[in-house]
Formats: sequence, C-alpha cells, structure tokens
Amino acid sequence: DYELCEEWGHLYPVPREDLINLHREHLLHLLETGNMEKASQLLQRIEDPGICLAISEQSLDQHPSLAASHFLADYLTTHFYRNLTTARLNEIQALYMGSKVLLTLPELSRVNYFHLSSRPLLMLEQLLMNMKVDWVAVAVQTLHQLLGGQEVGFTVEDMDNLLSMYAEKALDFPLALKEKRS
Repeated sequence: DYELCEEWGHLYPVPREDLINLHREHLLHLLETGNMEKASQLLQRIEDPGICLAISEQSLDQHPSLAASHFLADYLTTHFYRNLTTARLNEIQALYMGSKVLLTLPELSRVNYFHLSSRPLLMLEQLLMNMKVDWVAVAVQTLHQLLGGQEVGFTVEDMDNLLSMYAEKALDFPLALKEKRS
C-alpha cells in the first residue's frame, strides 16, 4: 500500500506534509519489520534532501525500536551532518552511541536500559550501580571506540572520572575495631 501511495505521489501533486507523513510511516514500518535494506532504498529514492531530513528526524522522534533508532541516528549523522544544529547533532550522536552500547548487552536485558539510550554516560553509571562489571567493560570499550574526538556532551575523561569514582566507592569499606575482652 505504501508503494502504491508513493507511485500516486509521483503522478499527482501531493502536499509536502502529506508526502512526509507517508514516507515517515513507510520508513517506520520497514524499520520495525527489520527490513533495513529497503528502508535505506526508500530514503535514497527521495529526491528532496529537505523532505528526507524531515522524514528521518520525525521518525527518530517517534522513539522507534532499538535497531530502528540506531539506523536512523546513523543515517542522520552520516547524511545530514551539516544540516543539523550542534545541539541536535550532539543529541543524535549520543543516541547512536547509546544504542550501540545497548546492542552489546544481552538481548533480554536491553529493555531495562532502553530508556537511557540517549544518555550513554548515565547508562554506564546505571550498569555500574547494578554491578554489571562485564557489561561495563564492553560498554566502555565501545564508547572509547565511538568517542574518537566527537563532542556528544561527555568526553573520555568524564567516563574515566565516573569509573574512578565507582572504583573508589567499591574499595571504600568501614572497619569496625573490636575491643579485646579480658
């Protein structure tokens, strides 16, 4: 049905907003069914970059599934890097990194941290508080690879400070001296 509507849009004038809505719904449908290749082809078929940007941003703002969010964040940062405001770009890059970290976690646990996907540093802290040390190791490695000089609202130093703080807390334990009884 989406493809039929798209063909109709090529034959008859369709208002810009209706065209954006059609493509957004089609894109979200393809992403939710896991058809990333067709989603990519759909975005490539759209000739107007302004419409393509609007579709991608609106789709991302609808908070789709993890894989869909990851795809859209990657697409936006790759194709519309210069068209986004600095704040929006940082937000999308943080979402990309957070979704990448989530994808490294065991599948059944992802739902517990999905709400933190746009805040990777907070997700890292939550993993530390939940004592998921093995997961933290993978998350830190992933974030180190992704940060590579990018500005996303936090730096490698912020991560290191967080890890140091929790390492210090892990080693901080009170000692109670017992009195010798005669």
